[in-house]
Amino acid sequence: RSNWQTHPPPPWICLAATFRNWPFTEGCACTPERMAAAGFVHCPSENGPDVAQCFFCFKELEGWEPDDDPLEEHKKHSAGCAFLSLQKDPTNLTLQEFLKLDKERMKNVIVRTHRHRDADAFINKS
Repeated sequence: RSNWQTHPPPPWICLAATFRNWPFTEGCACTPERMAAAGFVHCPSENGPDVAQCFFCFKELEGWEPDDDPLEEHKKHSAGCAFLSLQKDPTNLTLQEFLKLDKERMKNVIVRTHRHRDADAFINKS
């Protein structure tokens, strides 16, 4: 059995690094570390400085409050996310667990891509 202690982690393991300008830090429930542990990456915009998106299910959440629990918010808004069902630190995944998770993530990527294509085709028809 192999895990990420002996192999380099995939890029999505470094989620906390995306929260450089995150407005909630010490003394808050939604710190960068807790956001990353819940699967979120920070993807701010001019209109939404606190937008966070799950790297796995792609659910975007914004309007964070200092006392929001990232894991609970993720569960509330995307209960079917396979990353949440892991209930395991991603750095401790076995290779088999990682491959299974990555397969599910790729399914999400395909579904999301097709939704965007279908929407674009519909818009271009109008």
